[in-house]
Amino acid sequence: MSVSYKRLWKLLIDKDMKKRDLQEAAKLSPSLMQKLNKDQSVTTTTLTRICTALNCRIEDIIEIVQDDKGDKENGQQ
Repeated sequence: MSVSYKRLWKLLIDKDMKKRDLQEAAKLSPSLMQKLNKDQSVTTTTLTRICTALNCRIEDIIEIVQDDKGDKENGQQ
């Protein structure tokens, strides 16, 4: 399974915000923004800061995506 932040990027578009605006509003470091851009895992603290800044719920910004190939390679069904 992997993480997708497509919902976050769509929410930013809906709110007419740029990634830079999010970075400033949630006080995110450039390295955290890079992780988000690459769909890498971040801490729940980071997700909470984003949700607080955007006044949204966590499911509005993140999605867990089934990765069939990776799960089969790991011996999972």
